Order: sequence, then C-alpha cells, then structure tokens
Amino acid sequence: MLTAEKNRLITQTGAGTPCGALMRRYWQPAALVEELDTPRPVKRIRLLGEDLVLFRDNAGRYGLLGRHCAHRGADLAFARCEDGGLRCPFHGWLYDATGACLEQPTEPAGSTFHRKIRQPAYRCEERSGIVWAYMGPGEPPPFPSFDCFVAPATHSFAFKGLWSCNWLQALEVGIDPAHASHLHRFFEDEDPSDAAYGRQFRAATIGADIPMTRLMREVPNPRLDFTETPYGLRITTLRPVNDSVTHLRITNMLFPHAFVIPMSREMSITQWHVPVDDTHCYWYAVFTSFAAPVDKAKMREQRLASCTLPDYAPRASHDNDWGYDPEEQRTATYTGMGMDINAHDQWAVESMGAIQDRTQEHLGSSDRIITAARRLFFRAIDDVAEGRDPPLTRGAEALRGPATIDAVGPARDLENYWQAQEAARRRATPWLAETLETA
Repeated sequence: MLTAEKNRLITQTGAGTPCGALMRRYWQPAALVEELDTPRPVKRIRLLGEDLVLFRDNAGRYGLLGRHCAHRGADLAFARCEDGGLRCPFHGWLYDATGACLEQPTEPAGSTFHRKIRQPAYRCEERSGIVWAYMGPGEPPPFPSFDCFVAPATHSFAFKGLWSCNWLQALEVGIDPAHASHLHRFFEDEDPSDAAYGRQFRAATIGADIPMTRLMREVPNPRLDFTETPYGLRITTLRPVNDSVTHLRITNMLFPHAFVIPMSREMSITQWHVPVDDTHCYWYAVFTSFAAPVDKAKMREQRLASCTLPDYAPRASHDNDWGYDPEEQRTATYTGMGMDINAHDQWAVESMGAIQDRTQEHLGSSDRIITAARRLFFRAIDDVAEGRDPPLTRGAEALRGPATIDAVGPARDLENYWQAQEAARRRATPWLAETLETA
C-alpha cells in the first residue's frame, strides 16, 4: 500500500504537480486523426488537466492552443478555422498553429500590437492515426521506433475510449497479468476462427487442441517475472501445460503510461492511458498487424458498437452497472459483463473509485509487476525534480520492438525459444525485417 501523500504524488498530473512535470516530458495522444476529418477540423481537448483546442489549418498543420483567447478569454472551441489559423469570433483575433497572433482587425490600421501577443500553444505531430502533443519544456523527445510507429498505415488501426477513473489504475490493469484467469474467464471455449478483433483470449489458441480460454481457467496462478529495460518493463507470464511444455506470454510496459501486448501471433496492441484530468482518462490503442493489412472499417465498426460519439464514451458504465447480468455470470462469463474484455477492465478500474485509495490496498506476491512499475514512477518523478532526464526521453529513437509473445514452448529452453520465434517473425515481415529488437 501507499501513503496518502505518495498516492497523490503518483496520481496527480495537472500543471505544477511533480507527476505532471514528468508527464509533460513525453508526447501525449491528444486525439484520433479521424476526429478532425470533418468540414470544420476543430476539437475541444482536455489533457493533463488543461483546457485546449486542437485544429488543423488549411495547410494541414496541427495546432493545439489554450482554449481561452488571449484578448478577453472567449472560448476558441467556437473559433472560425480560416486564413491559416483559428479566428476568435469575439473580435476577430487570428492565431496560427504556433500561437502567434497574426491579425487584430479591431485595432487601428498599422498597429503592431499583435506581435506582442502569443496564445499558449503546444507542438503537435501525427503518428499511426493519432495526433500527439508535447506539452513540456525544450525540445520534445524523439518517437521510439516501436512497431506501432514504424508499421505502414495499411497495417495499423487506432481507436480510443473514455474511462471515468484516474490514469494510473487504468494503466495498472493493463500491466497486471495475474488478473486474466479470473476477470477474463469464459466458461465455454470458442472456435478461434469465429472470434472478433478485440477479444484476444477467446481468439488465441496455444496448440492444436488446447484453447487459451481453457488454460486460463485451469492455471489461475501463473509464474510472473519482469526485467527493467530502457523502455520500461518486460513482463513474463508462464503457465505450464504439462511437465515439458509451457505457455509463455511476454508483454511490456512502455514508460510512462503505455503497454504492448500480443493479441495473436499476427497482431499486437499498443495502448496508452492518458490523463484527461485526475479523475478521467482516455485509452488510445494502436492495433499493429504483422501479416495482412488490417480491415479498418471492420475494426472501427466493432469498437463503435460499444461506445458513443463524439467523446468515445463507453455504453457500459457505472450508471448501468457496466451491463452486469447475474445469469450470464452464473453460466457464461466470470464477470457477467459481456464478451468484450475491455469492458471487464473498465469495470475493474472504475469500480475502485475515481482515484483509487491505495492506502487501503493489500498487495501480494502476484502484484510484483505493479510495485515494480510504481518504483519506476517514483524514481522518474525524482529525476525530473532534480534536473535529470527520465526514461525514454533521450536516445528513444534507437529502441525497437519490443517483443510480444504468446506461444507454447519447451519448458527448459524458453529464453532461446522466444528469442528465435521473435527473430523469425520479424524476418518474415517485410516492414520489420530491419527492425530486430535492440533493447
């Protein structure tokens, strides 16, 4: 458990907070590119507790500005997107993507007052279907050469969802392998060929006739281990099938608030849990295919079935008990909350409360990944406070992969086995052939 002071330290990310200072050293997902594919590409954004407005100008540049006009505070979410920037409807002040004030039509002819005005602005870049923002000091860190960033557009798909809870508990469910045998347990196994995108445990098989769902039920206490890496943590989960064969699953925490997991041998998911403020977060996921191009229309249709636009808010929530059905819980699923494992995770983290009270938790040996991640955060918060670079901000472009494995292998030689499997997969994937993992 944590003290109340440490819980506040690690969960609060607003301007002026220690963890907020840490978060602002990293690129943050601000919106899906598709959210600006409208006749008026302007969207109100709340990110790290700041109210902002995101837009794309007529030259295709993204701008992320403070939401209230520097003149008299009118809301720029209602601005006109024209003439190379955002024009406030109140008095016509025009701002470009850098925050420079280009025009002040109500000022006298020849006035240079506009040159003294700058609207708060943050740098933006587009990667993998997401618009990213850098809200920190100095130059932003380079993007790592992770699979989700180097995959061609045909082989990746991005989506998002809103959760009503603090970002940290949302991240912690994603890096916790111990929960899968219970929270995502299904009482019947399914033909993997019938499974849909996003239902990883029902889609995956670990052998010719042993479904993953069955192994999850029969081995609820896997052996867990982790290794600190330049990108965060490599997490290993082992479930024995018999005396000589073990199911191996390798996932990764990407500092500060992302993880990458295998959905199958052909696809991985990289997911960020981004603070909207201290009591809400968005998850942003990039599905990356190592085989055929992805069917983006199909994947989008499947995810939209469980949320509502424009905020990507889930249909299941505290207000409707996350779709809980006691009869389903008795006969079909461990939670009684449907077949989408994302909804299971949502219930787990939202039901803790808006900000989990970690002074009341009791961590066991199966929570060692959680405690390791928290140590990384406290250390990184100290690094920023004392003027040192936190992880994954310098030299990040050299980091590749990282490996995500979901396979059965020989119990006595798993390390060599998974490395050989990963190398073979990358050699067989044209856009990965030159990006064998280096970290």
